Amino acid sequence: MAKQPMLKFVKIDREMPQKRAADTRNKDFNEIYAEFAAEKAKEQASRCSQCGVPYCQSHCPLHNNIPDWLRMTAEGRLQEAYETSQMTNTFPEVCGRICPQDRLCEGNCVIEQSGHETVTIGAVEKYITEAAWENGWVKPISPAAELTQSIGIIGAGPGGMAAADRLRRAGYQVTVYDRYDRMGGLLTYGIPSFKLEKYVIERRTNQFAEGGIDMQLNTNVGVDITFEELREKHDAILIATGVYKLRELDDSTYGNDLTGNVQALGYLTASNKANFGDDVPEHNDGTLNAAGKRVVVIGGGDTAMDCARTALRQGAEKVTVMYRRDRENMPGSQREVQNAEEEGAVFEWLSAPLGFVSDNNVTDFANPGQQSGKVTGVVAQRMRLGAPDASGRRTPEVMQGSEFLIEADIVVKALGFTPEDLPTLWGQPELPVSRWGTIKAEYGTGRTDLEGVYAVGDIVRGASLVVWAIRDGREAADAIIADLESKQTIAAE
Repeated sequence: MAKQPMLKFVKIDREMPQKRAADTRNKDFNEIYAEFAAEKAKEQASRCSQCGVPYCQSHCPLHNNIPDWLRMTAEGRLQEAYETSQMTNTFPEVCGRICPQDRLCEGNCVIEQSGHETVTIGAVEKYITEAAWENGWVKPISPAAELTQSIGIIGAGPGGMAAADRLRRAGYQVTVYDRYDRMGGLLTYGIPSFKLEKYVIERRTNQFAEGGIDMQLNTNVGVDITFEELREKHDAILIATGVYKLRELDDSTYGNDLTGNVQALGYLTASNKANFGDDVPEHNDGTLNAAGKRVVVIGGGDTAMDCARTALRQGAEKVTVMYRRDRENMPGSQREVQNAEEEGAVFEWLSAPLGFVSDNNVTDFANPGQQSGKVTGVVAQRMRLGAPDASGRRTPEVMQGSEFLIEADIVVKALGFTPEDLPTLWGQPELPVSRWGTIKAEYGTGRTDLEGVYAVGDIVRGASLVVWAIRDGREAADAIIADLESKQTIAAE
């Protein structure tokens, strides 16, 4: 009888790839996890129970065939494992690194629920994809036939790239337009290299170029080219811009315009550009560089953790993260919080900014007087949690008279993202948007009310996960293909 390669979760404990020591990794921007060795990947994959109802798969937005490629990995069938993962996921090497597995696949693993700790799904996914690149199993984009129809994609983030890959493989002529000088969107400029090293995106960019995808970078739609011109040029348009407008603090927060109060995206973009070797004046002059400074990060999502961990690597004297709820009610990944704590970040839970001061001698925090110049501190107030809100999380309430000061030379506001006003920016008042400013598009296809115009990702959902953008991009690509084929059939009749 053949030896059973799976169901070893009782005998084998969960192990993650080796994580570099915190006091070493917080000094560079390299990824913090090593890769699994072949035997370790097989061993960890063999812990999968191959359950009849795979909750890991059903809780993955892409519905990846996780039990199948775990079994293949355990049996040493790595090429098949990669090909199986690639069937449902355009960029498994990205998802294996940055998906919040603790909230998705791993967080719903059956053996985790039974007390044996989850399978290390993300680490195995990363391993098999890196093995695929090393062994040449990642196939070039090579359409069986070239089609004449063209699709213009606005936005080179994960949603736009996923759609571009799928459309080009089907033979369509694809042009991607993006305001930045590199592909990837937030994958390139919003996520630090210690979570996603940039060669991962550069490999896919090279694959796109070699496969005939036209990449029009440094192109700002509405400025360099109009939306109407794109509609005239292409048979279909896919909007995948993401959301880049940053949320601000309440108008009652005083001192908000002091020098040293910066937004998270600008801060992260400057750091990533500097790590590329680009000339970034705001980084060079210290405006967006935490070296030697006391840093306060406001927010509780993964972007806030990215900012805190970036500041530590830049050589900050101290990094404090403020969040208005407690640890259990924060929106970000617990794994990321743990990494930030290990690397030296200090957390002020249940605290929110009342204002910012430029004079640490202020004693009456409620009436600090006119503030101008450079920020020197955040006036915080303690919070307590009240009744749950519509999202199910308990609502933070101010504790009167609880004000205290956190000294700061830079304050990074990581409060989330909202959509830009695309109908105004693009001169398209008929572009359908919701009351939140997101584009109205049909679920599962991305179709909008404008003929031949589709939309996917965060610009439809609001700020969300990379894995959802990939799913949206793939589904919209399939809808575009179906619609264009239908038009061809009607024309032929």
